[in-house]
Amino acid sequence: MSEAKEERPVMRLEDLGLSPTIIRKLKEAGYKTIEAVAVANVNDLASILGVPINTVQKIVNKARDALGLRFKTALELKQESRNIGRITTGSKRLDELLGGGVETRTITEFYGEFGTGKTQICMQLSVNVQLPPEEGGLSGKALYIDTEGTFRWERIEKMARAVGLDPDEAMKNIIVARAISTDHQIAIVNEAMELIPKENIRLLVIDSVTSHFRAEYPGRENLAVRQQRLNQHLHQLARIAEVYNVAVVVTNQVMARPDVFYGDPTQAVGGHVLAHAPGVRVQLRKARGNRRIARIVDAPHLPEGEAVFLITDEGIRDVEE
Repeated sequence: MSEAKEERPVMRLEDLGLSPTIIRKLKEAGYKTIEAVAVANVNDLASILGVPINTVQKIVNKARDALGLRFKTALELKQESRNIGRITTGSKRLDELLGGGVETRTITEFYGEFGTGKTQICMQLSVNVQLPPEEGGLSGKALYIDTEGTFRWERIEKMARAVGLDPDEAMKNIIVARAISTDHQIAIVNEAMELIPKENIRLLVIDSVTSHFRAEYPGRENLAVRQQRLNQHLHQLARIAEVYNVAVVVTNQVMARPDVFYGDPTQAVGGHVLAHAPGVRVQLRKARGNRRIARIVDAPHLPEGEAVFLITDEGIRDVEE
């Protein structure tokens, strides 16, 4: 799978025609790339720079114009879709369900109960993104944000060896950050904007995206604040996916619905905020033995369907017929 990259006429903040003082303040605040400015919150940036919001909006608009974030025809969008990359999951059936693998420029959410394979898929993708395009990868690195302490280098070692990668090199290409709170998780994502282009990161994983929000904002009295912060976090992830052309994969927990007597008595944590954010939502559930079932719950460009895959000692694989 070949992946053409668009030529960008402007690559540095200095090329935006900004004053040296503004450029210095931007860099001191951590906005060191055009992409970081393009996805910045205008109110936050106005406060940091100490200038009016309309001035900041002009700066942000310049950055967005430099990256081609403007009005476009449907034909232009079709042509740009050729630049979307896909990462194999290790299972052809699961790849087919996802339209060819996990896509860049979108958020893919995997949710399910404990032991359904969410973390296993994330670790497999972190290995597979390093493969060349003809083997289902993007020749890039992964940034793995672990919020629950479930990342295991031992699994990476086995998965890498199974796909023909040197285990130590594969582990060097996975940058792991252990997030200990919602504030820390959000800060890591903000820092990622500088790290992504510098380290050729093509996959950003958060496993799991909701655990700290759920723990730190319990009860109905905190629901509105929790949902507002989660919404801002998810929108930041969506902007990163689009601007940097990376695949963003998040996992999510489920909770019981005691009012449901027929059908699935569980639902993903996060409510409507999370339901509307990801580009692709995939529910995972257990089957016999090491088999798992993936079901497309929501994806505007994919048909509904299911796929059965295996979690083996070597990673995610297809069920042998």
